[in-house]
Amino acid sequence: MQEYAIIVAGGSGNRMKSDIPKQFIKINGLPILMHTINAFRKYSETLNIILVLPNDQMTFWTQLCEHHLFSITYTLVAGGDSRFSSVKNGLKSIQENSGLVAVHDGVRPIISNEIIAASFAKAAENGSAVTSVPLKDSIRKVDANGDNAAMDRNDFQMIQTPQTFRLDWMRKAFETGYSDQFTDCASVLEAAAYPIHLIPGSYENIKITTPEDLRWAEIYLKNA
Repeated sequence: MQEYAIIVAGGSGNRMKSDIPKQFIKINGLPILMHTINAFRKYSETLNIILVLPNDQMTFWTQLCEHHLFSITYTLVAGGDSRFSSVKNGLKSIQENSGLVAVHDGVRPIISNEIIAASFAKAAENGSAVTSVPLKDSIRKVDANGDNAAMDRNDFQMIQTPQTFRLDWMRKAFETGYSDQFTDCASVLEAAAYPIHLIPGSYENIKITTPEDLRWAEIYLKNA
């Protein structure tokens, strides 16, 4: 089946304490977002890459591409007012009726060929493939009153991206209206009663959110 990757990049630089959106911060000379796109192009020269950016960031992104001579082929799509609507806009840009769609965070640049390939393979087999890793630390559940209780960490997984699904499943699931419960694509598909299959991710596949994440990613990518 035809394979697509929707890369969603709509973050700000607030927690990063940056004047520019975090996806444009440089790591080893290139904006984070370029590292992410490069990783997916490395997986496949024929992969259809769809980049979803806020309207007000497109001019700056174009300038960055010109400055860095970034010439990888992709489709640029305007995002919406939420991640849900941004992914929905990315889906609308796909003209075919069938295929597999991987949705990935623009600020997860340390994603391997192996995980991307496994994600598409599992989705081709079962319709869905959501990347995850086991919890390392002990966890406690805290309620609204501040009371807390120990939980079994073996009952939980930390969810990452890519999250890959059949195109027809995604289109049907995203016909619904937005809900605050939709924290990722898996929650949207689950609400539409589609099964969610987990695949192993990687602890290196971090979402760069804080200055500490940035420093770790710089060291990792420099030595990769």
